Amino acid sequence: MVVIGGGFTGLAAAYELARRGRAVTVLEKEVEVGGLAGSFQIEGNNLEKFYHHWFITDEYIIRLAKELGVEGQLLHCQSHTGMYLDHRFYKLSSPGDVLKFTPLGLRDRVRLGLLVLRARRVKDWKKLESITAQDWLMGLCGEKVFRTVWEPLLRGKFGSYASSVSAVWFWNKLVLRGGSRGRSGHEVLVYYRGGFAGLVEKIVGEITAAGGVIKTATAAEEILAADGRINGVRTAQGIIPAQAVIATPALPIIAELGKGCLPREYLEQLRKIEYLANICLVLELSQSLSEIYWLNVNDPSFPFVGIIEHTNFQPLASYGGRHIIYLSKYLPPTEKLYQMTGKEIFEFSLPHIKNLFPKFVSDWVLQYSVFKAPYAQPVVVCNYSRLIPPHETPIEGLYIASMAQIYPEDRGTNYAVREGRNAGRMVAQHCTEKDAGKIAREKILK
Repeated sequence: MVVIGGGFTGLAAAYELARRGRAVTVLEKEVEVGGLAGSFQIEGNNLEKFYHHWFITDEYIIRLAKELGVEGQLLHCQSHTGMYLDHRFYKLSSPGDVLKFTPLGLRDRVRLGLLVLRARRVKDWKKLESITAQDWLMGLCGEKVFRTVWEPLLRGKFGSYASSVSAVWFWNKLVLRGGSRGRSGHEVLVYYRGGFAGLVEKIVGEITAAGGVIKTATAAEEILAADGRINGVRTAQGIIPAQAVIATPALPIIAELGKGCLPREYLEQLRKIEYLANICLVLELSQSLSEIYWLNVNDPSFPFVGIIEHTNFQPLASYGGRHIIYLSKYLPPTEKLYQMTGKEIFEFSLPHIKNLFPKFVSDWVLQYSVFKAPYAQPVVVCNYSRLIPPHETPIEGLYIASMAQIYPEDRGTNYAVREGRNAGRMVAQHCTEKDAGKIAREKILK
């Protein structure tokens, strides 16, 4: 078996195959596994390149941690959220904070506060599929709440796609965040002690202990098939034979890998879903910017949609006393900002940070890093379920398990684990049936 991609989906698939006694090889083009949850080092400690946390309702990742015997490494931490609007900072961590949100009148504050409760009452998400997030939110909250709170965030996240985003995508975000609250009403999030890299290392250890192979810095170049059946994957180091392949990259990448064997109509289907790229500027500062962990910026002049101060969520001591700040931006990879070098992005960002935080000076910056992902967010439009390809492909033995197939939920490591394990079980079952058929045929021939 071959799994293409060493993110959480690929690792979960390989883990499932390995524990079922199947020989599996994971191909990862980068020098390390982890995908969008990959890490780098700060003061000898691991930190994710792109900000990460889990919700207390993320059952699949929590269940996996229990299986691996590392449940004790899961840290439950209260988070502090807020919003920057009209040159002011507002805390929005609790129902009480919402009632103090003065940009809205009292009636609209109540409507904003009740939104999560109203969203959680939706039991059949399919009824939202043909409705845009904009129309749905306008109907629930009214125009004032939408224009003040939600429209700037939709535009900051999706840009020109904002008016096309499905209500299903937004509904799921509200349900997730609403379900991750403690008794006080404050949001409680989960992190892995020492960083996600520790969990990745544990999964890799289980795979290799069961006989699996992880090949990093080894990109899949072509999916190979003959007579409608998978037979291997071509890499720069040679061909790896396989009776089954699970491909986990973004759908356009899978289309490129399989263009020599997949039908044209199917390739067109894989290319229908559009993606946004992401830039993450990670700052290591000598001082804190604010007390808020997750700051939504509702100011269109600010080039980033969110400021995530990681060390308002995890202790400073974990990073040598450095304050860790992520500045995140989703955008098409053709945009000028995405094409900039890391240094250019950093220098471009400094005056914008100064505008929000007047006390900030560039001398606070001890180090910075810039990370880019060309396929970071599928654009979930109305009737998105019609665009999603099934896990089985027209090629026997070729399966896909990609973030774009996570629906009605949104992409994330929790659902990546679910999809990867499901794909692993599917392939293991397929191969078991195939092996049984082969044994039966051999008995007949004898």
